[in-house]
Amino acid sequence: MRIGFTFGKYLPFHKGHQALIDFALGRLDVLYVIVCASERETIPVAVRSKWIRDIFPEESRLQIMELVYSEEILPNTSVSSREVSKVWAEHFKQLLPLVNAVVTSEPYGNFVAEYMDIQHISFDLDRGQVPISASCIRQRVYDHWDYLPDPVKAYYQKKVVFLGTESTGKSSIAAALAERLPAVLVPEMGRDLIADSNHFTPDLLEKVALTHAWEIEKSLIVLTPLVLIDTNVHITQSYARSRFSNYLKLPAKVYEQNRADLYLYLTADLPFEQDGTRLEENDRNALDDSHRQTLADFGVAYVEVGGNWRERMEKCEAIIRDCFDLR
Repeated sequence: MRIGFTFGKYLPFHKGHQALIDFALGRLDVLYVIVCASERETIPVAVRSKWIRDIFPEESRLQIMELVYSEEILPNTSVSSREVSKVWAEHFKQLLPLVNAVVTSEPYGNFVAEYMDIQHISFDLDRGQVPISASCIRQRVYDHWDYLPDPVKAYYQKKVVFLGTESTGKSSIAAALAERLPAVLVPEMGRDLIADSNHFTPDLLEKVALTHAWEIEKSLIVLTPLVLIDTNVHITQSYARSRFSNYLKLPAKVYEQNRADLYLYLTADLPFEQDGTRLEENDRNALDDSHRQTLADFGVAYVEVGGNWRERMEKCEAIIRDCFDLR
């Protein structure tokens, strides 16, 4: 029986790793994939293992092993060194005494195989099939988005929420930036479900919150780097607080679906525009205070953005690009 293994940090797992595993499974009866995670690394080993399980959900010949190690004992380097390879090979021999092959895309695979007295099966040493490396991806993840399998894209996908009172440019700026950034837009649900901001019930607000949370959940399936969300559950709660003096009782899942990586709050100094469905200007400004208090009550930190419409859009775009290292 051909029993082999491959190993790596998979930080992150990319389509080159996926191609190597497919290649190995075509030549082995059993393949062990050792996920090597230094105790100093930030992405947990369980997350990396789950990526691989999700990519190969029905492959019974694939066995995933997690190896959390100290860099004082096992060197953390990708340099092809005989000395380093010998240290790792000794550890692998204890971990997998019955393997008879190792599959890698690195020159050090020859050294590991030599010290373990097994065969080295080499794959795509010159990166001709999938011209990418994990270290390159780590430098700028979103520049190399297409090299990530879907479960890894889901991990790196980020949510940005646009907040603020009425007539501050949230909807138009979110829509404009969805065209300029690698993003999908989740529009505000309130204006579709509530025809007039002066007339609504708690039940209608709850419907807005649940519908919007579901729309956010659906948007994640697109797997774009960014999800831009126009308004969120906390603004809906602010309407409940200001009109009915109480917050809605919503399922915990709604807050989880609404949780974002960046919150941008558009200030109320933009000229007020009444379209016939909005609050009067004084009420709109009072609602701004309510929004801020609600965000404080729920512990939501945000970045304020002011100026005219174009300045707001440019500032929002600059903040987003800087926050997520987007070119």
